[in-house]
Amino acid sequence: MKIFVRKGKLQDAKSQVIILNFFEDQKKLSGSAQIINQLCGGIITELINNRDFEAKPSQVSIIYTGGKIPAKRIALVGLGKKSEINLEKIRAAFAKTMQHLRSLNIKEAATAIDLSLLPKDKDKIVQAMVEGAMLGLYQFIPYKTVGREDIKEMEQLNIVVDGKDFSFIESEVEKTQVITQAVYFTRDLISAPSNEMTPSIMALKAREIARKQNVTCIVLDKAKMKELGMNSLLGVAQGSNEEAKFIILEYSGAKKNEAPVVLVGKGLTFDSGGISIKPAEKMDEMKSDMSGGAAVMGAVMAAADLQLPLNIIGLVPATENMPGSKAYKPGDIFKSYSGKNIEVINTDAEGRLILADALTYAAKYKPAAIIDIATLTGACIIALGDDVIGMLGTDDKLKGEINKAAENTGELVWEMPLWECYHEQIKSDIADYKNSGGRAAGTITAAAFLSKFVGDFPWVHLDIAGPAWSSKDKPYTPKGASGVAVRLLVEFLRNRVQKSRV
Repeated sequence: MKIFVRKGKLQDAKSQVIILNFFEDQKKLSGSAQIINQLCGGIITELINNRDFEAKPSQVSIIYTGGKIPAKRIALVGLGKKSEINLEKIRAAFAKTMQHLRSLNIKEAATAIDLSLLPKDKDKIVQAMVEGAMLGLYQFIPYKTVGREDIKEMEQLNIVVDGKDFSFIESEVEKTQVITQAVYFTRDLISAPSNEMTPSIMALKAREIARKQNVTCIVLDKAKMKELGMNSLLGVAQGSNEEAKFIILEYSGAKKNEAPVVLVGKGLTFDSGGISIKPAEKMDEMKSDMSGGAAVMGAVMAAADLQLPLNIIGLVPATENMPGSKAYKPGDIFKSYSGKNIEVINTDAEGRLILADALTYAAKYKPAAIIDIATLTGACIIALGDDVIGMLGTDDKLKGEINKAAENTGELVWEMPLWECYHEQIKSDIADYKNSGGRAAGTITAAAFLSKFVGDFPWVHLDIAGPAWSSKDKPYTPKGASGVAVRLLVEFLRNRVQKSRV
């Protein structure tokens, strides 16, 4: 769907449907709603007075205008109580509205934006509305052939602006569409079956991003990784016929001597668990184990399109984890790129092994910050559920920046401790570290392991195991790949730009 900003008045819009927002505790109509209600003979107040529409959060009611205004229909959308309005409710309401209109086979709609909903966050209101409308409509349908002609799509949303805010709203809509397109790109990568999203294909997708201004892509093959000593990553890849790739995306938006932000994403294009094989149930979803790597690629893509004045490095170690005849085994020891030796306890704890080499590689850039994103531990789902990202790290300031971005985007994080006592669990009797500290505090000990390969640079680890893949439809996240962390990372990066300008 495309979103356009038009000058004019909503009551004059020639549209299949116009969208109006209402609060549950709203005493009287105002603005466009009041004018449209009068032109339509009080049809809106009649619906409200009869309690056929109560403006509950995300409630949608459709009424016909009978030709009294150019638009054929009016969609009444509930935002709940005015005192409880927030960005998530705006996202959810617009997602549900667009989904409902699509179900009616409506192709085009028009609406206006009330910037007074959250007077201190006018830009966030526009962003939330566009995010909800766009992200809620996502469908992954390239493999649908039977009944394809019955698949419905929304094509256009016109935002009608009557007044001085036209340029501001137009700018915010353009920027938000860039971000939502990056989320679409990320969801597509994750949703693709693993036979059509191998490490090599993922590397090709990264090269497509490098066509953008100021972006370059380097892909290290098996020979180069072996030469460098990335034995931890290559060890995981041993059991697969698909060659591992180490993807490096470099976006140069600032001066060459400015320290970059390095984003590191886990790129397991399929994870069987290896010799420590997973249960068969839901193993098909393990194509999503590259969600962290896909999110990094999406974030770099958005940063380039937004032309952020930052230097950003995206690192994605990409491989499969398979139980082939050459697969690595419990008890094996690998000398990692850092020179530290790792004992393998569990081959299904492979994500931290490939990230160990990537995090070590990140240090070569002398970064201002390192953030890694990974579907790392099932333990994180047990601790925080399906909707929250686990956050651990070594730098309080960086964690604070991530938390602020999380609050604005609705991609929530919750910090877990990384105290020294947890590090005892990953010490090996015969090597430097072991790749599993057991079930107790599994998310924390996994992060403790990663911390050994970061060096002294500010670092945050985001465990997205819960929200990366949804088993049910959520307001603006249809069932399947969520593309989580793209908006979070972009918001974090944009906030860094604003802070540098103050």
